[in-house]
Amino acid sequence: MTAALDARLLADDPVPVALAVSGGGDSVALLHLTADWVRTHTRPLVVLHVDHGLNPDSAVWRSRVEALAQRLGAGFRSARWEGPFPQSGLPAAARAARHAHLADMAREAGARVILTGHTADDVAEGEWMKAEAPTLGTLRDWSPSPAWPEGRGLMMLRPLLGERRADLRHLLQARGEAWMDDPANTDPRFLRSRARVALADRQADIPFRAVGSPPAALDVDPYGVIRAPRALSGEALAFALVVAGGGDRLPRGRRLAALRDRLASGQDFEAGLVGARLMAGADSIMIVRETGNYRRTGEPRVPLVPGRDTVWDGRFALMSAEAGWTVVPLAGRTARLEAEDHALVRALPAAVRPGLPVLVRDDGTGPVLAQSRVRVEALAEERLALGLGQIVHEADLKCRREWRTRDRVSIL
Repeated sequence: MTAALDARLLADDPVPVALAVSGGGDSVALLHLTADWVRTHTRPLVVLHVDHGLNPDSAVWRSRVEALAQRLGAGFRSARWEGPFPQSGLPAAARAARHAHLADMAREAGARVILTGHTADDVAEGEWMKAEAPTLGTLRDWSPSPAWPEGRGLMMLRPLLGERRADLRHLLQARGEAWMDDPANTDPRFLRSRARVALADRQADIPFRAVGSPPAALDVDPYGVIRAPRALSGEALAFALVVAGGGDRLPRGRRLAALRDRLASGQDFEAGLVGARLMAGADSIMIVRETGNYRRTGEPRVPLVPGRDTVWDGRFALMSAEAGWTVVPLAGRTARLEAEDHALVRALPAAVRPGLPVLVRDDGTGPVLAQSRVRVEALAEERLALGLGQIVHEADLKCRREWRTRDRVSIL
């Protein structure tokens, strides 16, 4: 545990280390061990707690976690998920809501990294669950926040992936510490609960396997266009597609496998997946936003709030000093651009143009290219760096955040 924290975190920094603590044994053990670590370093600690509102005792759990945080010298922040609660897929919806709330609270606290209490047992259960849900991913010790765009620039650290759940509870018992068991963990309606039952008698025989992201040689231009070799790993290809599409759900399963087979065949083709369009040439591929999706989902329209970063279409962050602007895609508006903006657009690849951000006034005047009036930052490069293993330490996150704060200029 200590080695995992030393390998990823700054030892001396005023920014807090954030921990997700539910009140269960794994997260309570994580809090104790991390509190031990910060006592020998110069770092504040902040506990993040999400109340899902799914259990009548959730308010009691929140109070206990807050009291534990105070006792161990940590700050405390909490949020409540108010739904909507779906009729099916409740665990996935709750997980997505939890990550979004954790990201919001971490950013408010100024943290760069969120620690979670996942263990080797979670890795084993996840592998078992893939037989019934092959679209599930694999836990890594270090990965970007899955919440998007709430988790922009945040990394998740899972320092307990080499530890067993039972061993952590023994540690808590030795310290005289209590924890809470969520009844949902034994509810057979949920796949995770069935995995725990199936592996209960043989978890000790399942070795821990740390999974990391392979490096990927991807080129990203200032407009978020991704170029890569055809021989791209499945993980890198999946992440490049979701980044170009601006979404948060990775493509997996048969559709991703079919796309990789087509790339391996050497044929030239175009294909759309998860909001992205891939164009395969002789030696390389180009991935851009699939703006045809706007016809199905509706075009993204986001009003800008002066002085506040606004993420548009999951791909660009914009900041305006003046009110009255709304961001929309260029698609269908090219002919109405002024001559100077029109010339800039004509110089770009045709596939890129429809997905560019443009501004219109509340009274309908415009459009103008966003980069000509406000600060615009394409998010693809940083998101790929975080997701594909190119950011390996909190110090890298610190440098990137300081650069963005210092250079408040247009990136495009």
